[in-house]
Amino acid sequence: MARILSILGASQPFDPTHRYTTSWILPPVLLAICRFIFAIYILTAIFFIFGWNGTHGHAEQSRYSFSFFTSLGYWGLGFYFLFSSLHTFSYARTGKSWSQKWPAGFQVAHTVFYTTIVTFPILVTAVFWALLYNGIWFSNEFQGWSNTSQHALNTVFASFEIFLTRTSPPPPAHLAFLVILLALYLALAYLSHVTTGFYPYSFLDPNKGSGKLAGYILGILAAACVIFGIVWGIIWIRRWLTESKLGMHGKFTMKTVVRDEETMEMANEGMK
Repeated sequence: MARILSILGASQPFDPTHRYTTSWILPPVLLAICRFIFAIYILTAIFFIFGWNGTHGHAEQSRYSFSFFTSLGYWGLGFYFLFSSLHTFSYARTGKSWSQKWPAGFQVAHTVFYTTIVTFPILVTAVFWALLYNGIWFSNEFQGWSNTSQHALNTVFASFEIFLTRTSPPPPAHLAFLVILLALYLALAYLSHVTTGFYPYSFLDPNKGSGKLAGYILGILAAACVIFGIVWGIIWIRRWLTESKLGMHGKFTMKTVVRDEETMEMANEGMK
């Protein structure tokens, strides 16, 4: 079991050097505040869009939004920043985050959650602007703002986690979870067609050609794998540059005395 947890990025003890709750440049409290602000913006944007649709005769768009990968991903991004901010506040106050006290299964879920929010937002941005955007800017300010928030700022929020935290590159095993989640969404998309009569994305319509459909599906799957690899490389370079080259091992709360992962490993070996 210990080896499986290690492969999935939740080796025990979980996150001993507080990589999920610290930054190489921001103090823990400021990191928590930034994450909380992002969460408030994302969740407020979602409910504002619901309210706007309801008061402008488009309530059905809010109901159908749960069939769209973009909307589901945006909900996920909002909840990630909400919970990660609470974990970070907990670490800043006590020197230990809530996630370190969780059962191992929840810790695995947390690491997978992180991997999704540094991968899927970039995929959403790429697919929207490359495939779905018709090149004509939106007809009103609300549409421009809502689409920019969900299809551009989402990648900005993900980039914050990629570049400014101390996280390690996601375990390669997480790629399997990304593939499974994409497959589950594909099933949801076709279930939406069965129950509501529409395809969330027009390219999912098999009547436009099964070969073309297969090409889109495989292309998006390949793009997700490539993005995962690129993100993995960027995070590895960020760790190498900030820690190995610049000696910026992180901003920690005064309640913990941690320098880097190697120090913790040496301490653990000394206790055996």
